[in-house]
Amino acid sequence: MERGHGKVLGRTGLSIAPLVFGGNVFGWTADEKTSFALLDAFFGAGFNAVDTADAYSTWVPGNRGGESETIIGNWLKQSGRARDDAIIITKVGSELGQDRKGLSRRWIMQAVEDSLTRLRTDYIDLYLSHWPDPDTPYEETLAAYDRLLSQGKIRAVGASNLDAAQLREALDASAANDLPRYAVLQPEYNLYDRASFEGPLRNLCIAEDIGVITYFGLARGFLSGKYRSHKDLEGSARGNGVEKYLDGRGMRILGVLDKIAEESGAKQAEIALAWIMTREGVTAPIASATSVEQLASLIRAAELELSDEAIRRLNDVSE
Repeated sequence: MERGHGKVLGRTGLSIAPLVFGGNVFGWTADEKTSFALLDAFFGAGFNAVDTADAYSTWVPGNRGGESETIIGNWLKQSGRARDDAIIITKVGSELGQDRKGLSRRWIMQAVEDSLTRLRTDYIDLYLSHWPDPDTPYEETLAAYDRLLSQGKIRAVGASNLDAAQLREALDASAANDLPRYAVLQPEYNLYDRASFEGPLRNLCIAEDIGVITYFGLARGFLSGKYRSHKDLEGSARGNGVEKYLDGRGMRILGVLDKIAEESGAKQAEIALAWIMTREGVTAPIASATSVEQLASLIRAAELELSDEAIRRLNDVSE
């Protein structure tokens, strides 16, 4: 079914469906064959954007980084899809080894070539600064992106993990030096983790017409409801990251998700993602799946219309 790619991503000129596939699982908890099946099903359902990074998935023993990009590139080549059917988002700046990190001009110019090779394409739709780099002035980073934009190797730029003061500084550097500006922000945001995005950062994104693609929409899997005690975390690939959510506030949020799930027939994860899609200033959340069953649930999330009353209850419990 064709889903309108109707959400305009800030001033990038890109339009995306209301959910972005998180490629952090490719080459980690999803092997190449599974990853191909997931991408086929996701794009087949009318979605059009996939998010990755050069550093995915360095955390897996034996991996060096670039595994996720390589799988996406292999899929693009064998899928038979036109390149412009897919919006490819990737990132630069995370550490890949000695002298292979940060946002210097030297490293960006090298890293983009490496990413293009792995992705088996001649352009990246959206290139993001993965983390702030205190050692490199914004002017240097943005001048490197300016060069890549003029060469046609990237189509738009953005940043992940900036706070309001950092984003303001980056925008000011663009204006003062006639350089491209960050057109997209990728912050952490979910029912539990609201404070870092809501407030000054969201206000700035709205005022400056910056597209917002959020990550950890399910709080590393906690909001799916499958982790409710320390015992549930044993043997989970994500266990360590979920522990901080097992507090009173986390349990209260799960309690409301459970009730709305019971009333609506939707799953907790679907409700948590649908809530993000209703939030002011958010273009689309990123979510990942490691099975076609999980993917079907993500697709339902994009179609789920929460009642005003359900949204109010979720807002209140997660305030």
